[in-house]
Amino acid sequence: EAEIIEHCRSLLAHYKCPTSVDFRAELARTATGKLQKFKLRAPYWEGRERQVN
Repeated sequence: EAEIIEHCRSLLAHYKCPTSVDFRAELARTATGKLQKFKLRAPYWEGRERQVN
């Protein structure tokens, strides 16, 4: 995880670099094979009133 973040910092502007990286064994997909992004975001928005930063 730290290696990926350091690699991004060496190539990208500071504000574009990720602050954390999560690894998953599998990703939720629709029947057509598209990522279900709302399922990936759900754990990060739990307990918040609004879903914006």
